[in-house]
Amino acid sequence: MDPLRIVFLDRDTFPESIDIPAPSVPHEWIVHARTTAEQVVERIRDADIVVTNKVVLTAAMLQHAPRLRMIALAATGTDNIDLDACNLRRIIVSNVRDYAAHTVPEHTFSLILALRRNLLAYRQSVVDGRWHDSGQFCYFDYPVRDLAGATLGIIGRGALGEAVAEIARAFDMRVQFAARRDAGAPADDYTSFTHFLRTSDVISLHCPLNEQTRGMIGAEEFALMERRPLLINTARGGLVNEQALEHALESGQISGAGFDVATQEPPGPDHPIMKLLRFPNFILTPHVAWASQEAIRAMATQVRDNIEAFCRDAPRNVVAGFHG
Repeated sequence: MDPLRIVFLDRDTFPESIDIPAPSVPHEWIVHARTTAEQVVERIRDADIVVTNKVVLTAAMLQHAPRLRMIALAATGTDNIDLDACNLRRIIVSNVRDYAAHTVPEHTFSLILALRRNLLAYRQSVVDGRWHDSGQFCYFDYPVRDLAGATLGIIGRGALGEAVAEIARAFDMRVQFAARRDAGAPADDYTSFTHFLRTSDVISLHCPLNEQTRGMIGAEEFALMERRPLLINTARGGLVNEQALEHALESGQISGAGFDVATQEPPGPDHPIMKLLRFPNFILTPHVAWASQEAIRAMATQVRDNIEAFCRDAPRNVVAGFHG
């Protein structure tokens, strides 16, 4: 077997301290720290396998890679890959799964707890001298709410949604899962989308970004949120209309929001989500919910395992392409 030419397009999406195990098959391993859209074609031109986390691979780009047989995604989401083009070209696309079963739910609850108890606002007030100026042992500038007894609404019932639900029950929260907007009569263990929006105290998003979910939370949905919930998004930026989010925060339609994602990453200084940082009840983290040391190691191992499975003629975690 001739050595496979494996090209990793964006190694810098992994910390330098994390070792990425090489596959055991004969190969040439070519690593690029980052790859711009203009560099993609040249870098994948002679590749047999491409490893990518966030680099976009379009049909126009893929047509310049005649040897390409597999794309090993260092991620679960597939919205950066033209899957239809891969199906037509019989290019196997494999993703990584369930590696973030602890880190994303833990980050989700970090955001929920910080917002529900106004930790950041209180911390800043102490820095600003408010505690000293209060003249007493405590002060009540920002509301603090328990999680026990509150209703957590979850959109998305994969491994992450279920893991978040398990943590919520440990806090004695009620849990409800949203049915799809276009669902008729929802199943017994789902709540109709409208009722879900009206009755949740916290809403957490754990669904993929696709044509059905893009912009699923916008002005119309915020207007239905009678309980002024927290909105948590550790999934994808495009799920929420960011302009509508600004209005919801400003008008008090929601009590706060914690986001780990944006429609553009990194967002520029004029990006709509950056304007939200003026609100003390908004937290933005730089897409690191997935990035515990343990999860990154598990992801790197899965990428290696997916490549080796493909080379054994037994591809796994296949999201596109045909084999044989």
